[in-house]
Amino acid sequence: MLIISPMALLWAGAPRLRDPTHPMPNSAHQPGRLDLAQVERYRSEGYLVFGEPVLPEAKFAALKSYFETLLEELPAGERPESMDVPHFMHPELLEWAFDPSILALVEPILGGDLALFSTHFICKPKGNGKRVPWHEDSAYWKGQIEPMEVCTVWLAIDPSTRVNGCMMVIPRSHREGRAGFSDYESVDAKTSVFATEILKEQRDDSQRAYIELQPNQCSLHDARIQHGSEPNTSTLRRCGWTLRFCPTRVRFNQGRFDGAHHVYLAKGRDLGGNSYADPGRRYPEVMARRGESGRYRSSH
Repeated sequence: MLIISPMALLWAGAPRLRDPTHPMPNSAHQPGRLDLAQVERYRSEGYLVFGEPVLPEAKFAALKSYFETLLEELPAGERPESMDVPHFMHPELLEWAFDPSILALVEPILGGDLALFSTHFICKPKGNGKRVPWHEDSAYWKGQIEPMEVCTVWLAIDPSTRVNGCMMVIPRSHREGRAGFSDYESVDAKTSVFATEILKEQRDDSQRAYIELQPNQCSLHDARIQHGSEPNTSTLRRCGWTLRFCPTRVRFNQGRFDGAHHVYLAKGRDLGGNSYADPGRRYPEVMARRGESGRYRSSH
């Protein structure tokens, strides 16, 4: 078992055997905060831990304070793991999502024309935080994104360690022939964030790497990598904010969204004929379409 515990700012990278839909950055000029070795490592392993502060300290403190307010306002009975797509009702969050410090982590991997696909506060309360079953994000997004080119920034709001249920990944599983198309079985929805998990015979748990982070550190991972996390039975809360970015050359299937989702232009220009949401407005109708009436709902 591999334990990875660095201090992080922004993203990740990696080498060889790359997917042809993930073009390498120009070797003559490496934009952003990652060097070529990090980008190569991200591509090779499917994830990267970046060991420096992501946001300026004052801006991170403001983000954490804003999250604490959202947490306090959760409806009675709503699980804190379920704070999905909060930016639809709280567009103020886009101030942090589009911060140059964060975009500079993604740009070396995806290029300078970026779309924000989604965000999610996944907060495991102390004592009874639910586990996240082994899964690939891409399995839930088939038909919505083509090609499946998504990089997630997992920004730690709290310390995230083995003790309180940090994320685990199976390195290089994004390069399996079945990546994004694993078979799933049912698990106990009472103790898990969602009710399905990759079949045991289609993953190698012995290879799992633990992504340990301190507040304002982050990891980056490919949408196709197998990952999950254990329950939080500790005395310490564990919260992370996921920000999912795509290059604008990918195509977002609005028909499959069916009014229940929007994407945002984060930087640069559109290259895929997509339409984008207004970052200055709230979208209660989208939340209602999702069956949430302005609440949050978990998808990761």
